[in-house]
Amino acid sequence: MIPIAKPSIGKEEEKAVLAVLRSGKLAQGEKVAEFEEAFAKYCGTKYAVATDNGTAALLVALTAAGVGPGDEVITTPFTFIATANAIIFTGAKPVFVDIDPETYNIDPEKIEGSITPKTKAILPVHLYGLPADMRAINKIAKKHKLVVIEDAAQAHGAEIDGKRAGSWGDAATFSFYPTKNMTTGEGGMVTTNSKQIADNSKLFRNQGMEKRYYHDIIGYNFRLTDIGAAIGLEQLKKLEGFNKKRIENANYLTKKLATMNPDLIGVNSKLITPSVPEGYRHVFHQFTIRVQGTGGREQLIKKLEKAGIGYGIYYPVPVHLQKSFRAFKTKEKFPESEKAAEEVLSLPIHPGLSKKDLDAIVKAVTN
Repeated sequence: MIPIAKPSIGKEEEKAVLAVLRSGKLAQGEKVAEFEEAFAKYCGTKYAVATDNGTAALLVALTAAGVGPGDEVITTPFTFIATANAIIFTGAKPVFVDIDPETYNIDPEKIEGSITPKTKAILPVHLYGLPADMRAINKIAKKHKLVVIEDAAQAHGAEIDGKRAGSWGDAATFSFYPTKNMTTGEGGMVTTNSKQIADNSKLFRNQGMEKRYYHDIIGYNFRLTDIGAAIGLEQLKKLEGFNKKRIENANYLTKKLATMNPDLIGVNSKLITPSVPEGYRHVFHQFTIRVQGTGGREQLIKKLEKAGIGYGIYYPVPVHLQKSFRAFKTKEKFPESEKAAEEVLSLPIHPGLSKKDLDAIVKAVTN
C-alpha cells in the first residue's frame, strides 16, 4: 500500500521531544517562542504566533484583525470547511466567491461583485500548495479598505516571485497537521507584520492574559505545547528539503501522466495535471488531477484501489452545499467549485515516495 500522505519524522524530532520531556517544561514556553521566531523568519514576516491547530489559527487571526458580528468575509467554497467555520465562530458571515478552474483558488475577477458595506475582509485559500493571486487580491482589498488574511494551511514555503505565502496579507494562518508539508503533530501559526494583530493574537490564544491572572480581553486556550514546538523546529529545518522532493515528485508524475491515453480511464474522459502559473512556486501539499468525463474518476479510483495506491478527494462537497451550512440559505451557485468537486482526485506526492512508488502510481493510472 502506498499511502496518500505520510509524515517524515526522524531521530532529530525524537531527540528534541525527549529533551523537552526531560526538562519537565511541557506547556507553552521557550520552545514555542523559539519556533515562532524561526517560522516568522522563514516566511519573511516580523511576527508569528503559535496555536494548537490550524483552525484555531484562523479564528485567532480573524478576531485579532477585528472581524466580528455583523461583518462579512469573502472566501472560497472550495476548501476544507475550517476556513468557513472560523469565520462563523467570530460572528461574521462567510460570503463565497467561485474559483478559477485552473488553479482551484478564488477567482479575483469575481470578488468585487460580492463586496458590500458589511464586507470586512478577504480570506483567500492557497489550495493544494499553490498561492492564490495575491497581487490582484491585495489590489482589490486596498481599493475597498479591506483586511486580507491568507489561509496558508497547505502552503508552507509556497511563493509568488520569491515572496512567500504567509507574508502577503495583513495576516496569514498555517496548519501543522500530520499530513501537511511539515508537522508539529497538531498545531497552527499566525504570521503578520502588524504588531497590533500579533499582540491581539497572543492575548486571544491565552485567555486574554498578558500578565498571569490579569485578563484584558475575553480569550480562549489555543496554546501550542513546547513538545509540539520542538517537533516543529526540527521539521522547519527540513521543510525546504521536503518541498524540493514534493516538487520533483510532481514534475515526474506530470511528465508521465501528461502523455497518457485518455481512453484508459473511461469513454470520452480527459486527465488534467496541476497547473502552475509562471513565477509561482507550488509546494504540492496535494498532487491534484482532474478527471473529466462521465465515470472517469470512478474508473480511475477502482484502478488505484486494485493496485494498492492511496488517493483522496479534496473536497467532494463544496462548503455552501454542506448540511451544516443550510441555515445560511446560500442561493448562489458556484459552478466551477461544484464541477471541481466532481472531478478532482489527489495522488500520493509526499517526500517519502521512492521512484519505484512513483512508477507504481503511474502504472496504476496508465494501464
